[in-house]
Amino acid sequence: METIKFSYVIPQVFAQRVNELDSDIWNTDATFEKGHLYLVEADSGKGKSTFCSYVVGYRHDYSGSVTFDNDNTKEYDVKEWVDMRQHHISHLFQELRLFPELTAFENVEIKNKLTGFKSRDQIVKWFDMLGIGEKLDAKIGRMSFGQQQRVALIRSLVQPFDFIFADEPISHLDDTNSAIMAEIMMTEAKAQGAGVIVTSIGKHMDLDYEKTFKL
Repeated sequence: METIKFSYVIPQVFAQRVNELDSDIWNTDATFEKGHLYLVEADSGKGKSTFCSYVVGYRHDYSGSVTFDNDNTKEYDVKEWVDMRQHHISHLFQELRLFPELTAFENVEIKNKLTGFKSRDQIVKWFDMLGIGEKLDAKIGRMSFGQQQRVALIRSLVQPFDFIFADEPISHLDDTNSAIMAEIMMTEAKAQGAGVIVTSIGKHMDLDYEKTFKL
């Protein structure tokens, strides 16, 4: 997949106040290209969570179109979305969506088994780089949110992707861990020739964004 394009997308929740929208994404054309780095900034209530849901296909309550390489995503069936999320779009969720009863490594391993994309040695190396090497066998439910964010990043990297979508990925991290996390993510994205889309309502990864969109 080479492009993600929003064409005059208007969420239903904003349908009655279209004239009030002042956005680089809603009710206009916005294109994200593979191999490039983007920041999507938003104030609270401007639809960041909605935007995220539209990209990964969890919601379709909008007018306009969201297209992947000119294919309208509203026409995708379940099988096509499964393939898209397994091989083309990786998503680091703001709310993480980890399994609290499983260990940190098991949370990553579950996803890696779908494609066998990364070796155990590579996964353990990322844990060590992020300062959570001793947490491999710790239950996620007993880890801090910042530690869980690092596990969630690793999980997002154990698959092939054309775009990686990071939704407020460093909200609970200090500057040191944020920088390490950014380095790991960008190294993997470059290795795959992938596009990177980071969202933020405040603190964001310190990266050389090629374009910033205001929601």
